[in-house]
Amino acid sequence: MKKAIVIGATSGIGKELTKVLSQDGYVIGIAGRRIHLLEELQSELSTHIVLRQMDVSETSRAIEELKSLIAELGAVDLIVICAGTGFIDPNLQWDKEKETIDVNVLGFAAMANVAFHHFVQQNSGHLVGISSIAAIRGGDAPAYNASKAFDSNYLESLRYKASKMRLPIAVSNIQPGFVDTDMAKGEGLFWVASPQKAALQIYEVVRKRKKHAYITRRWKLIGWALKVMPDFIYYKL
Repeated sequence: MKKAIVIGATSGIGKELTKVLSQDGYVIGIAGRRIHLLEELQSELSTHIVLRQMDVSETSRAIEELKSLIAELGAVDLIVICAGTGFIDPNLQWDKEKETIDVNVLGFAAMANVAFHHFVQQNSGHLVGISSIAAIRGGDAPAYNASKAFDSNYLESLRYKASKMRLPIAVSNIQPGFVDTDMAKGEGLFWVASPQKAALQIYEVVRKRKKHAYITRRWKLIGWALKVMPDFIYYKL
């Protein structure tokens, strides 16, 4: 029986991806800060669900909670890190910058580290991390853009490490554009996908064990444009 863990399953992409995995028969461990939302999700699903209350910014405790969840489930095939935060921060307030770094950098790396060690130990597995198209360049949310660049590079480094170790461990870097969640902030949003559509496309990445995907797929065009766009144009956007 396939087993998965979704970290950040209380809302948005994580919640919807949990539903998709459940429909495909996965036994699932779900983790997040708001236990009542995890309990509500558990009640909606027919497959076996194991809960853990977890705040990834409290890295020492989160590491132990994830290890405990893995031990309870047994051999886990798939771990998805959806937990994240971010702010439009025109005044560059340090408390918001720090919160973003604590969750998106320290928390993300801690969870990915535990997942990778588990997969090395069992000689197989698939790690999926939710980064962002914002990882490509800086922007109005300095800590957010920078933290997502960290996430993308951390995932690539783990994939590189698995390759060097000649282990069949897949590592997928997911870079969504705008998705209709609490994370979609600011004006001028376009091509906004529903969390349900995003989750279905992410599941295709899981099924095919792809290294990278823009979500939704049309954001590949924006990703390309951001990479080649000269600064004098980009800074006027």
